[in-house]
Amino acid sequence: MGRLDGEVALVTGSTAGIGVHIARLFASEGARVVVTGRDAERGARVIDGIDGDAVFVPADLAREASAALLVEAAVERFGTLTVLVNNAVDAGTKDGPVTELSDEAWSQILAVNLVAPARLCRAAIPVMAEAGHGSIVNISSRAAARGTPGHAAYSASKSALEALTRSIAIDHADQGIRANTVSPGYVLNDRRDADLSDERRQRLEAMHLTRLGQPLDVAYAALYLATKESEFVTGILLPVDGGSSTARARTLG
Repeated sequence: MGRLDGEVALVTGSTAGIGVHIARLFASEGARVVVTGRDAERGARVIDGIDGDAVFVPADLAREASAALLVEAAVERFGTLTVLVNNAVDAGTKDGPVTELSDEAWSQILAVNLVAPARLCRAAIPVMAEAGHGSIVNISSRAAARGTPGHAAYSASKSALEALTRSIAIDHADQGIRANTVSPGYVLNDRRDADLSDERRQRLEAMHLTRLGQPLDVAYAALYLATKESEFVTGILLPVDGGSSTARARTLG
């Protein structure tokens, strides 16, 4: 038996990076999975690589109607929804210091990183309550606690997401719904780190007590928080960062 047998999971941003690993891991543990993203071709490749019951539903989370449509698609295909992983992210390519941040960029980043997760939770919670249980896992970032130059909107959106998670945990505990946050540190990315120099790799490794992070490290954390093994865990922030938050002073010498 899988650790997620009988569960139905919606994983946003699951056509690339960390989201792909979460979707595949959940499916391998018995969950029926809704994969979503904007690129149908990527979505098809992810579904082809999943050993389990999964469906791809295209969605642009910046659009107001997408959240309700995704939850409806999960219920229509699988009958319910019991796990929601808010992993999709706008990494802030148009971000900057607050003095240089346009209203358009601010709105765009918050729309994906904060407003969309709130809408998805709003749509999913009644379905989870009807099922008698549910787990919401929000993927944050260490940027929420440690400011990153030129990322005012991204950092603010992730801090707000963590606060939202705590509020959901408190407000919906009596409905059998848990909400937790995973905060990854630096996680290697195939595209961003394809040409990682030895010098930069050494700098990144020096930030950690263990090793550089892999997408599967975050997926395993999300898996634990989605399973019944974590029934006594709600409202927490789980750093998955190789000790980098603990070791910051060491990296500064």
